[in-house]
Amino acid sequence: MKLKTLVTATALGLGLGTAGLASAAQVTHLGGDITEEQVLAAQQAWGDALVAISTIYEAEGIDAARELAQEVIESAYGYDMGAVLFKPTLAAAPQTFRTTPEGALAYFVGHSDEYSEDSGFALKGWQEVTIENAAILISGDVALTMGNVSILDAEGNTTTVDKTWGYHLDDEGELRIVLHHSSLPFSAEE
Repeated sequence: MKLKTLVTATALGLGLGTAGLASAAQVTHLGGDITEEQVLAAQQAWGDALVAISTIYEAEGIDAARELAQEVIESAYGYDMGAVLFKPTLAAAPQTFRTTPEGALAYFVGHSDEYSEDSGFALKGWQEVTIENAAILISGDVALTMGNVSILDAEGNTTTVDKTWGYHLDDEGELRIVLHHSSLPFSAEE
């Protein structure tokens, strides 16, 4: 997946962190043109974009972060193909699901009258993203992944979420996110 904005952010010397990837424990390929490498690259681009938005927010403020987040959403997500099945980690009813680009933008950078509860998930000083897939399923022009995403903040704290992504191969041969489900890991209380 190409995110021209990341090239721009790198050129600006924003000192981006990196997204680390571990190969999936299991890859099931039922046919089609999508490769495991394409899926891993799309995940890495998402992680790098999250760090880039945090970095540019710290360096240049909310307007720059909003602009970059908008570019990332337009290039990484498939909102131009239809509704995206996006359930963010920290979104509550009645705005739990973000099927529009406006809802995704509000989740990532906050500062929205329509989504006033959003504080901007991407503005939390993220430094590094590590993705560990439990499995990848590829079938035709769709790829699904499930696993953990660990995100390191500026204070050295790591937040780990359970993440499921669905990708669709668009007409230009790019993987676009059409499903993004994220939740905090379950913890049984004793």
